[in-house]
Amino acid sequence: MDKRYPIGQFDCPNEVQEKDIKMWIKEMTTLPSRLNALTVSLDELKLTKTYRENSWNVRQVIHHIIDSHLNGYIRMKLALTEENPVVKTYEESEWAKLIDYELPIKVSLQLLDSLHERWTYLLKNLTATQLQRTYQYPDGSKMRIEQSIALYAWHGNHHLAHIEQALNN
Repeated sequence: MDKRYPIGQFDCPNEVQEKDIKMWIKEMTTLPSRLNALTVSLDELKLTKTYRENSWNVRQVIHHIIDSHLNGYIRMKLALTEENPVVKTYEESEWAKLIDYELPIKVSLQLLDSLHERWTYLLKNLTATQLQRTYQYPDGSKMRIEQSIALYAWHGNHHLAHIEQALNN
């Protein structure tokens, strides 16, 4: 198993079925509670554990998840309100060095819970036409909202697996 991708790399689906979208939204809905259950009682020593050499520690992974998902939420809202907007990327490894990554994890866990409540409410109520709306990255590659739902469901599960790996090291 590749420790960088414990559940495999993201495979962006070209064809998406309604049942897939429902499954991904359910995964996104339950991510905050699954993450909280796994991490809420961790002590400082466990929060500093890593899933592989030179990787982020558990605390950094938790803070990264909310940073990424905030960006994902904004990207989808831009796609819903603008015509194929170009979205900004960010240097996630540099963000992980910022002082707010030293905050207690409960801050990010609470924010993730609130964000996912809003985000999944929005996603559950999108029309078939809205699911086809796109945004594009600076390199010109496009992503449909339905594909982005798959991405962020995968992303949460991917980092949940990293945390499980770290705690089992």
